Amino acid sequence: MYRIANVAVVDPRDGSITADQDIRIADGRIAGIGAAAGPDRDQTTVDGRGRFVVPGFVDMHAHPLNLGDPTRELGLMLAFGVTGYRQMSGTPDLLRRRRDRGPAVDDGTPALLATPGAVLTPINAGKPDTAVAEVRRQVLDGADFIKAALITPEVYAAVQTEADRLGIPVVGHLPAGVDVRAASDAGFRSIEHVGPGLGVLGGCSCHEERLRATTSRGPIKAPPFKIPFADKVAEKLIGRIVVNPAQMTGPATLRAIQDAVDSFDEDKARELARRFAANDTWNCPTLIRIKAQQFCDDPAFAADPDLRYATAKERKTWNAAAAAFRKKFGEAQRAVFAAQFALQLRVVKILDEEGAPLLAGTDAVGAAWVVAGASLHDEFDLLAEAGLSPLRILRTATTDPARFLGRERDAGTVEPGKEADLVLLDRDPTAAVANLHTVSGVVRAGRHQDTAALTALKEQATGR
Repeated sequence: MYRIANVAVVDPRDGSITADQDIRIADGRIAGIGAAAGPDRDQTTVDGRGRFVVPGFVDMHAHPLNLGDPTRELGLMLAFGVTGYRQMSGTPDLLRRRRDRGPAVDDGTPALLATPGAVLTPINAGKPDTAVAEVRRQVLDGADFIKAALITPEVYAAVQTEADRLGIPVVGHLPAGVDVRAASDAGFRSIEHVGPGLGVLGGCSCHEERLRATTSRGPIKAPPFKIPFADKVAEKLIGRIVVNPAQMTGPATLRAIQDAVDSFDEDKARELARRFAANDTWNCPTLIRIKAQQFCDDPAFAADPDLRYATAKERKTWNAAAAAFRKKFGEAQRAVFAAQFALQLRVVKILDEEGAPLLAGTDAVGAAWVVAGASLHDEFDLLAEAGLSPLRILRTATTDPARFLGRERDAGTVEPGKEADLVLLDRDPTAAVANLHTVSGVVRAGRHQDTAALTALKEQATGR
């Protein structure tokens, strides 16, 4: 057992701060919290004077396990205060390994809190019957949720029906052509990337039906025969697209985006946000991911000091993506992307104002300019740019992930009996979003990592 002494405990639920507290930690959990008791020679003590403690940050949209060896990325995430994450793409092998491993083992890295099987694409879900079979297979393999991506409205309907029958949530990308309100009513659990594309923005337009018809094209057709190692083929296909999906945007889609911007209806947006709130439909905007896509060649990305934590291969790939973006899109097209991003920020603020539930996520690893760990702090800044308060931003990475994942008994607040996954901050996180960046200590499963240890984790990732 040890204690964090004389620390201010922040409750993300209401922003209350209880000063001068001692937190006792034992066996990976918070054993007790009480008024500071002064020196104790018989107990190891972490000095919390002048500091604030919050629940560990959770990145609710990440892909570290896409890598053969994610040790470096998981270390970076921990160094920036991320103590848990939702893995947003899986494989049958990943699910089998997790099942065979048994209960989660503390290896000092951020906790894997949830994962799907393979993302639904035309390769494994090209038709309703094959999609239903894939859902059943993933449930048997132990998936926590089903992630939709490049599927048709017809396939989505079959997936949602079967998932409901089996009691597993469906999350991910709203398929092109799907009515966002109907999806919310049907139980679509979390919408990623504000859609992506026109998924949510289209639902805020007075031209909604026209936009839906415009984008309702069948994605890549399913092959007429079974592909050996289809999951690995899908992984490679998605991996190429993932670096920057905006690169695939064509003239017709750009026109549709401009139409959505010009026909935006705030009343419809607010009604949609209220429906999300009523249906408990969550949104994980991943604004840093969207910005990195739609402004891919912005010199600020290439000049970001946090790029020192990216590998040489990543930097080469991302610079190539920026060059391709610069070559393809002129000023007129860039203006459309800029207007789209401004509207996406506005919609996120409306979701906040109307009480729609939100989650903080980044889309690290694999996305251009999105650095593991550091990108969650970029997301905090962009949520603030959208107009969210520091307290609401803190909730999107702490109490709200716990609620979404059904882990409120174990996580989301700093209370006795809960898991000892904590972040120590040098400044009050409720006063300014910048204060969320002042991470000076992390506790993961009861193990305390001080500033020197966190710096060492970052240095290990530098210059690879």
